[in-house]
Amino acid sequence: MAETEALFSLLRQTAEPAAAEAIERLVRHGADRMLNRVNVLAFAAREGLDEEAAIAAFLHAAHLGLFDMSWNVLCPGCGGVLDANATLGTLDRSSYSCTLCAAGYEPTLDEMVEVTFTVNPRVRQIAAHEPDRLPIHEYFRQIFWSSGVDLPEEIEAQLDEIIIEAIELPPGEKALLSLQLPRGFIIVFDPVTHSVQFIDADSDETRERRSLSLVIDAVHAPNEAVRLQPGPLRLTLENRTSRRVLPGLFAAGEALHTLIGRRRPFLTAKRLLSNQTFRDIYRTETLNVDQRLKITSLTFLFTDLKGSTRLYERVGDLAAFDLVREHFRVLGDIVAAEAGAIVKTIGDAVMATFPTPERAVAAALRMRDAMRRLNAAHGSEDLMLKIGLHEGPCLAVSLNERQDYFGQTVNIASRVQGLAESQAIYATGSVVERPEVSNLLARTGLTPLAQRRALRGIDDEVTLYEIP
Repeated sequence: MAETEALFSLLRQTAEPAAAEAIERLVRHGADRMLNRVNVLAFAAREGLDEEAAIAAFLHAAHLGLFDMSWNVLCPGCGGVLDANATLGTLDRSSYSCTLCAAGYEPTLDEMVEVTFTVNPRVRQIAAHEPDRLPIHEYFRQIFWSSGVDLPEEIEAQLDEIIIEAIELPPGEKALLSLQLPRGFIIVFDPVTHSVQFIDADSDETRERRSLSLVIDAVHAPNEAVRLQPGPLRLTLENRTSRRVLPGLFAAGEALHTLIGRRRPFLTAKRLLSNQTFRDIYRTETLNVDQRLKITSLTFLFTDLKGSTRLYERVGDLAAFDLVREHFRVLGDIVAAEAGAIVKTIGDAVMATFPTPERAVAAALRMRDAMRRLNAAHGSEDLMLKIGLHEGPCLAVSLNERQDYFGQTVNIASRVQGLAESQAIYATGSVVERPEVSNLLARTGLTPLAQRRALRGIDDEVTLYEIP
């Protein structure tokens, strides 16, 4: 207990006070299931916290050992967790299959990988620390479904409408279920191993008893649906695993689709990789050197100071260094405030990422205004910032012991910045033509000016927009 008190004290020193206090209340008074796979965005909404402050607080809490972080690969169809990883570095498969949806997916960090937080067992023991002891309703809620599925508080009543029959089957055991198979599409499914058997019972009812067997093992290979008439069914289930399993028959009807169809925002891996607090804390603990993880959409912002060499010559190394360092500090604060992260600095240039184009544009506008204020404070025009923006797909990689990005999107963003004049913001159509960006510029009274320009290494000219 004394150790936990000390950790909470440290959390209050490193995180925003309101967020730290909310986390402490959660640990001390929250129900067990509220401390398992915490959806940080839902937590922030419930507690009235800024999302970025809540994310930073949970990252600090995980770094202190109060919570364990999990990177979960999700099925976009049913919202089930296909794979759970303690680190992003262990996510090493090129494809994942959901047996429940009978579909395969190539993992991307945008919406297929969520990041959740579970209280460390040394801080507080909860039921989910021993998932093989959870009843089937809570196993589905706390282990199978992701934090992005907006499940009702009373999930047991909802699942009882869907579950025709279910059983808890110990390792190595076999069970025989005698039941009345209803009309419709039925799924025999185990949420522990994801073993599945589809039954098409959309035909005339029979009084003759049918038999069906399902072996539950670690392989759970996909199989074709079997056609059975509605009526008496003898179902044999055999558990060939070393764990308890929870096979059941589920009616794949409107009630099931309604239950899993309600979704809510969750913390994606893409958003976390573009979070400054995460990059600061987990600088060398993100990706393995051989990993290449896809992101379908990320916005890159490049900046550079025009005439910085002449600045050093004019005011001297010491004064120029202090001014440039102040410029880096201001840019860093703005990037973090807009939910972005600085990937690296190269000389006097900055490369930053943002989860959405509108946050990047908002940051660019704030950067330009901040440089004007800095220049006014110093009575000079020494800090002339050039900014370029582009959005698109990329690869998250590890380079020089640092999480970085690779691909044509990065190259284009860098070259767009190279075309910008001093105090100019240049952005591609993939950024400016987004409705959220158009609305942002309209609110600020800015009209982007389109022009066709050639970019080095790009065959065709591209349409760029200058934001005056």
